[in-house]
Order: sequence, then structure tokens, then C-alpha cells
Amino acid sequence: MIKAGIIGASGYTGGELLRLLVNHPDVKPELATSRSLAGKPVAGTHRHLEGFLDLRYENPDPEEIRARCDVVFVAVPHGTAMNYVPELLDDNTKVIDLSADYRLETSVFEKVYDLNHADPRTAVYGLVELHPEAAKEQLVANPGCFPTGAILSAAPLAAAGLIDMAIFDSKTGISGAGISPSGTSHYPNIAENIIPYKLTAHRHRAEIVQELNRLDGNLRNISFTPHVIPTIRGILTTAHIFTKEPLSTGDVQALYEEFYRDKPFVRLPGVPSLTAVRGSNFCDIGFEADAENNRVVVLSAIDNLVKGASGQAIQNMNLMFGLEETRGLWIPATAP
Repeated sequence: MIKAGIIGASGYTGGELLRLLVNHPDVKPELATSRSLAGKPVAGTHRHLEGFLDLRYENPDPEEIRARCDVVFVAVPHGTAMNYVPELLDDNTKVIDLSADYRLETSVFEKVYDLNHADPRTAVYGLVELHPEAAKEQLVANPGCFPTGAILSAAPLAAAGLIDMAIFDSKTGISGAGISPSGTSHYPNIAENIIPYKLTAHRHRAEIVQELNRLDGNLRNISFTPHVIPTIRGILTTAHIFTKEPLSTGDVQALYEEFYRDKPFVRLPGVPSLTAVRGSNFCDIGFEADAENNRVVVLSAIDNLVKGASGQAIQNMNLMFGLEETRGLWIPATAP
């Protein structure tokens, strides 16, 4: 049985990790940390886990965490994980970081996040569909939620060298803002409203650029704008991809079917829906070609807390421990 620990377990990501891990047949949730809640029951914060989990929050030192855990999920704010990870890694303990600290090259990270990196090291970018080599690693950088949907929506076209320009427009549920209340998440501000933000300079653009450039080193024209919408979970991304040659919808269908062959968590159902992925680890992708304008409209839908965070982290964990990537994750969405 794999013993798992979660650092920063009191937030939405930590709660979702615990929800999925309590039913994973090969994992035992061993510890959940929180400095401010140490000693209090985890189910007191995550009420949906009442009766499933008898853990209490702890605040152990890294040596104890290593001794007790085979895998540690680090779910702390950007700029903080880099102070934990070096003390957690050893030959016996694997680490999956859900912050941005190891997703980007150090120089890019420091520029984008305006921080000096305390632990510049290379980590595999844990988008399993593009980086199965995560299976061989002790440290994996779990992707951001927006980049997961955007990259998967465009990857087949990028890998074929067909993209001239890509414009990503993403709509996210309010849980993406985290568990702490804010002006944006205040009900009167978000209800019956759509809030665009960081129109040209969202930090997640760097991940999208990095990964699409790995598929096509000549791709330069990549734009991204996010919006918050009045729903709790999910990210719907609309990608306007201008291609170097006209394509039919059939051409695109064949390209995507081949690229995502044997990728169990990518589905091509037609026009995707947030309700069809809520609570699941699936990324649903649909598309339609506009040959007259050398454009393909690609839509992707994910649950930002599952495929966009905790589910994807468990998908990485499965590979790192030699399990089927679907282990503990092959569950349908909670539609409607």
C-alpha cells in the first residue's frame, strides 16, 4: 500500500486529493498537514469526507514526512513549494508539486513570477499525455489548470507543425481562485457575471508557450485570456487556431484520433460540456474547421480541480509507482 502525504491539505486541491485517494485501491492517506489547523480533524474542514477519513491535521518536520510517506503531494502557494521540496526528496520518497515552482525553466519562472528560485532544478512537466517519462521521476511538476486544457486542445496541431497562430479564451469556475474569499469570489460580484482578468499577461501563458514550443519550436504567436464565470468547477477553453493550410473537420478528426490514441483521459465527444467532466479526470475535446479562414475552433473541457490539479497529480503518481494511469481515477462525471 502506497502511503501518501499532502502538504497544505486544507484547501480545495488538498480536499480533492483526499476525496480521490480515500477510494484509491493502492493508496492510504497517511498524513495531511496544516500549520494553522494542526490537531483538528480533516473532516471538520472537508465535510464531504466525514465518515471516510479519520485523519487530523499535523505539522510534522520534513524528516518525519519522508519516514512516513512514499509519496508527498505539495499543495502550497507558488514560491513556497521550493522551500519544501528539497527537504522531502530522497531515494524512497517521491514528490508531486502542484504549485508552479518547477513547471518552468528557472529563468522563465523568475521572470514570470518575479521571484528568485531557491531550488533551481529540472522537473518533468507532468502532463501525462505529452510526458509519459514522468513515470521514471522522483519529482514531477503538476501542470496548471488553464494550461492543461489549452495545451491538450492544440497539441495535435502543434505536433504536426500546422499552427500559424493560436488564441486561447478560457472560462473558469470560481474554485480556481482558491478557498480564501476575495472580491472576485464574493457572490454579488460573480453571480450572473463574467469577469475577464489579466487579459494579455496571465502567468499560465508561459506554460502554454513552453509546451507547445516543445512540439513545434517555430511556433510564436500564442495568446491567452482567462475569465471567471459563475460556476464552481470547470474550465472551458475555446482555441482559435489559425493554420498554415486549410483543413477540413475530417482532417482534424483524423489527426486528433491518432494523437490521442491510447490516451484514456482524452475524449473526443463533439462539442464538450463542463457537466460531462465535473468530478472526473477527463479532458473532452471538440472541434470544427473553418477552411475559408484557415482556422480550426477547438474546445476543451476539464474539471479544474481534477484533471486541472488533483486528479492529474494522482495520474502522475500512478505512473511513478508503476500502476495503470487510470487506477483510482476511472470514474464518470457527476452530471448534471
